[in-house]
Amino acid sequence: MSGFAVIFNKPDPSELETMFQRIGHRGPYLSGKFKYKRVLMAQNHLKSDICLKKDKFLEPDKNQVPAFIPKLSDLRICYDGQMGNWAKRAKPSGEADGPFREERLFLNLYKQYGSQMFEYLDDAIFAFVISDGENLFAARDLLGIKTLFYGRKNGSLYLSSELKSLIGITDDVYEFPPGYYMDSTGTLFRFAELPKSQPEILHSDPNEMAETIRDIIQRSFQNRVNFEASTGSLLSGGIDSSVIAWLACNAYRDKYGKDERLKTFALGVGESEDITCARLMAEILAVLPQVIWSLESFDPSLVRSSVSNYLISKYAKEQGMEVLLSGEGGDEIFCGYLYLKDFPAEELFAQQMKCIGFLHNNASLRLDRMNLCNSVRVVTPLISGELFKYAMAIPAEYKQRPDKDQKIEKWIFRKAYENVLPKEIVWRLKQEFSQGSGSANVLPAYFEATIKDEELKEAQGSYPIVRSKEELYYFKIFTEHFGTGKAVETVGQWIRL
Repeated sequence: MSGFAVIFNKPDPSELETMFQRIGHRGPYLSGKFKYKRVLMAQNHLKSDICLKKDKFLEPDKNQVPAFIPKLSDLRICYDGQMGNWAKRAKPSGEADGPFREERLFLNLYKQYGSQMFEYLDDAIFAFVISDGENLFAARDLLGIKTLFYGRKNGSLYLSSELKSLIGITDDVYEFPPGYYMDSTGTLFRFAELPKSQPEILHSDPNEMAETIRDIIQRSFQNRVNFEASTGSLLSGGIDSSVIAWLACNAYRDKYGKDERLKTFALGVGESEDITCARLMAEILAVLPQVIWSLESFDPSLVRSSVSNYLISKYAKEQGMEVLLSGEGGDEIFCGYLYLKDFPAEELFAQQMKCIGFLHNNASLRLDRMNLCNSVRVVTPLISGELFKYAMAIPAEYKQRPDKDQKIEKWIFRKAYENVLPKEIVWRLKQEFSQGSGSANVLPAYFEATIKDEELKEAQGSYPIVRSKEELYYFKIFTEHFGTGKAVETVGQWIRL
């Protein structure tokens, strides 16, 4: 994972420098710039992006980035992403393994297929810009897992991994929509969209489904995780992170010996330890401005969970971690959100697609920003094209399983691992990350007590988008950094506070 900034048509080097400096945290190990004809491109990389083998890293050389292929040296790519099917796609093109392997493959696919290249990226998350100096081609993956923004000014087009990179350069800023590509004119074209109706149900035996799910997740894990850079795992105690941590611990011992242990990281607010809770609350309040600046959102649910993620990631980096494994994606794929229980089975698929449609400007921001702001790469084996496709065809009653007068969320996913994880974890009621860490309780109560009703009412008169006192506090911090203009329109609000 990494970051980039691009200016196309009448590029100004001083503007690029400003844009690039603001996202330096996304890749402090290696960076480079490319100027050719109508384009200026800048790319940076984390150390873990270019690991050659255990604890061996590519020596920094600014001439290597943005990445290119020697035979097509004028064609450059700025890229942030991750492929689960690199080996399968690279074989026909003859691209070798090694540094910038995904960038080189993307360039080959673009050269060969142009705007049809997305047919070969069904197991990839990405945001990229390709240019030969005269033309530009940019795109973002269907789910919007990788972040991308663009802006315009005086005929120039600006693109960057983060919104903050554009603020101050232009006020005409937008989120790059997921599932679209953009050409040299700045026109957007859709290349993919979420299904509007459920695929044909092909699976009926729950034991067979559980086995297939395990196989797909194991394959996704193997394709994405290699432990070459210092790696740890986020562990909240829920089923998603527990599955990933279990897979990681097994793989780590297989690779390095049965006595080796993978480091895991978690955060919680003590339920009865008042002093500890007060200290952590003070720490949370202290980091909120940094979290909102990094996150580029004021949505309360997202900010709460992001604070916890930020503190964990910061601590993990201090402990020497370059990579963190995450169980992110399980709730969207297997219908884990509790509000989905309110819908009958025949409506679940449509509601699930709506939920997945929130990813690009909500949960994806936490995943991307709270790790990269600490220069840590995050890997998410549950965000897999193969798993997504398979899960779409699973009947609703196996995702939200009726049980007397209740429903068990993510039932089929739980069943897949019921024989390898403790039942207390497998069948534990779903909690959002902010609930599990405790911030969902302490933050709303704090702002309810400290912000007056009149202040909220007055703010809502000018900004109806603000829904609560807590959100008002975050909104004020956001607008101090990003203003009250079009930047506000890039913020996604979760359906519940």
